[in-house]
This record gives sequence, structure tokens and C-alpha cells, in this order.
Amino acid sequence: MKDFAILLTLVVYHLLLFGIGAWAARRTRDGADFFLGGRRLGPWVAALSSAASSSSAWTLLGVSGAAFRYGLGAIWLLPACLGGFALNWYLVAPRLRRQSAHSDAVTLTDFLAEGDGNAARPFRFSASLIVLLCLGVYVSSQFQAAGTTFAETFSMDFEEAVITGGAVVLVYTLLGGFWAVSLTDSVQGMVMAISSVVVPAAALWVAGGPSGMLAGLERADALLLDPFRGLAGFAALGLVLGTLGIGLGYPGQPHVVNRFMALRDDKALAQGRRIAMGWALILYSGMLLAGWCGRSVLETMPEDSEAVLLSLTLQLFPPLVAGIILAAVLSAIMSTADSQLLVCASTVSHDLSRKQDRHALFRGRVAVFFIAGIAVFLALKVEETIFKKVLFAWSGLGAAFGPLLLVRLWRGPVAPPWALASTWIGFVVSVIWYMTPSLKGAIYELVPAFLLALIPAWLGAKRQASSSAA
Repeated sequence: MKDFAILLTLVVYHLLLFGIGAWAARRTRDGADFFLGGRRLGPWVAALSSAASSSSAWTLLGVSGAAFRYGLGAIWLLPACLGGFALNWYLVAPRLRRQSAHSDAVTLTDFLAEGDGNAARPFRFSASLIVLLCLGVYVSSQFQAAGTTFAETFSMDFEEAVITGGAVVLVYTLLGGFWAVSLTDSVQGMVMAISSVVVPAAALWVAGGPSGMLAGLERADALLLDPFRGLAGFAALGLVLGTLGIGLGYPGQPHVVNRFMALRDDKALAQGRRIAMGWALILYSGMLLAGWCGRSVLETMPEDSEAVLLSLTLQLFPPLVAGIILAAVLSAIMSTADSQLLVCASTVSHDLSRKQDRHALFRGRVAVFFIAGIAVFLALKVEETIFKKVLFAWSGLGAAFGPLLLVRLWRGPVAPPWALASTWIGFVVSVIWYMTPSLKGAIYELVPAFLLALIPAWLGAKRQASSSAA
């Protein structure tokens, strides 16, 4: 009965998503609609969809798991992620919306490449390669997470579960492109926000309030009350700066910043900014509280710290509510996967193929289908943890495109050779740092990679008047 109630909730939820996809298909007339929704996105859809697509399963499962594992040492995730949201909505969104509309750019690569001439071709190819590599891995990690959730909840075969999760995302992405993805992400963003209030509130009540929560952490390990995890001096500084450095990755995520390019006007942007910042505060603080309360509330401690949210849900709520919470977890997975899948498709059909004809929409949908198939294959065949896949993709994209985008928006166009150098330096340094244990243990790889990539972007910028930049 319990499994049936959860399954029924998920079926109704996904029928809603398919309905949205079918409706959005009628609003999708050409490539501009498929990839940017005709630049008609309102504040609620833009805010919730960009927020949800930047918050993968790592947010609900990873942040709550980090709070459970590290105690108050996970507190730095809150300013890191809120800082990333603020960086995007205050420094990136206003200028990117206006400048991308002026240049008629459809993708982030479009905007950064500065035209279609011979000088821009190496950058277009390099940027497309990095996007496909990072987002291909990222999408596969989301399919893997969906498969794990389905498999553990319904005792499904893992391979069948991965294919099921991938198929759901594929169908509504194929149906309506950007409109379907943005609208379904908005629904999923609301479900995630509600879950981030309901679960922590119930857990905090059962724990006996903040004092009971802190007592539970102390009983488990007194070190869990130390925000520096027992570190001191430069080690503590590296912990804080490295965690805060997560926020630097937000401007470089193509599947997030394309929502800013699609905003309809400045009024929608201002409203969307407030909505997104409020959503982020609710979600991240809620997941931290859930993880901290887990030490006091759970009767049986999970072997995997990232299962604390699911464990709390199953212990505290009846099956119907548990099904909604599970839908929230799958929402976090799918809202990221569909957005990234669409960016991969736009990379293949728009950035690499510069033909703007009546077949552009068809090429986009074909690209979505094949990339989803490759992502499912990687999810099944590449034996690597979800966390490591996500970390690789986030830092790679953040360092490759974040510094260049900020310089492009605030100083002016960057000469193609310098833009190419910035992109490759950011990506390569991030990967090398990630793969070198002695370096990785010192500070999160995105921080040094971002700073080094900023140098050639800054040197290659052609300073322009502030009026034209804005």
C-alpha cells in the first residue's frame, strides 16, 4: 500500500509534466522558441526555472547529507550558494539580458563568440566541446540519481530505473523545448521549495527545537558543533574560502544563464531576482536544518549520509506525503537534467551548425534524442559516484565560462585569442587540480581555476563605454 501511494503520486505528477510539455509544444514555432522561448519569459517562470535547474539532486540530497555528516561545518554552504545566486541575478542577469537581445544571441556560446567570422570559429568549437563534455557527464549523473531513487523506492532493476527516468525527461523536453523545460522546472521548483519547508519544520519539531537539534549533534560528536570542523589557521581558511568558492561557478552554467537571456523585460528581471533569492534562502537553509535534525530524530542512522532527507521523510510522514517529497527529489534531478539536455541540443544544432533554416527545430529535437541516449549509456556504464560527476562538471563549466562572461559584460568584448585562452585555462586548470589529491585537498579547484582564467579575459577585453555595456 505504501509503495502504491508513492507510485500514484509520482504518476499524477509526471502526467502533469507531460501535459505541460504538450501545451508548450503549441507555442514552439521555430529555433528561437525552442531554445529561448522567444525571449518572453516572465518573472516567476524565469526565477523558479533558473533556480531549480541550478539545484540538482546535490541540493536536496547533497546539502542535507553534508549537514548530517559535518554538522555546523556545513554552514558555509549557505553563504556560498546565496552568493552565487546574487552574483548571477545582480551582476550577470541585467546586462546579459540586454546585450544578448541586442546581438540576437541564442546561446551563451553565441554571446561570447562575438560573431561568425573565422576568428570566432576556434572559440565556438572549443566552447561547444567543453559544454558537451561537462553537461553530458552532468546529465548522466542526474539519470544515475533518478535511477538510484526509483530502484531503492520500488525495488526496480537499476538499468530499468535509469531508462525510465531518462525517458520521462526526454519526452517533455522533445515536446516543447525551452517552454516545456522552463514551465516544468517552475513546477518542480515550487515542489522543491515546499518540501524544503515541510520536512525541516517537522524534523525540528520532533527534535525539540534548536536546543534539541544542537544536543543531538553534540551526542553524535562534539566536533559537529565546530563550524571549522576542528581545523585551524590556513587549513580553516582554505575550508571557508573553498566552500564559498562554489558560488563562483554560477555564472558559468549555460543551462542557468540562458534563462536571463530569455527574460522579457527589466521589470520581469527585478521581480524574478526577488523570487529567486527568496527561493534559495528557503531551500538551502531548509536542507541544512534537515541534515542537522537528522542526528536527533532518526531512529536508524542511514549508512549513506545523502539518504538523510529520504529517511526523515519515510519516518515522519504518511505514504502520500512521502510520495510528494520523493517527487521533490526527482524534481531536483529532472529540472537540472532537462535544462542541460536542452543546452547540449542547442550546442549541436545551433553553435556547431550555423545554418538558420526551417530544419533548425528538427535538428534540435534530434540532438536532444541522441544526447539523452548517450547520457543514459554513461549513467549505466561509467562507474563513478554522482557527487564526483557533478563536481567535475560544475567546476569545469564555472571556470571555463564564468570569468569570460563577467569580463565580457562589464568591460566589453574580449578578443577571440584571449577568449579562447581564458576558456581553456579555466577548464584545464580545474580538471588538473581536481585530479591532483595534494592540490584538491588544499582548496576547491574552482577557486584557482577561476582566478587564473580571469587574467587572459581581462587582458583581452576591449574597454567600451558604460552606456553601451549596460
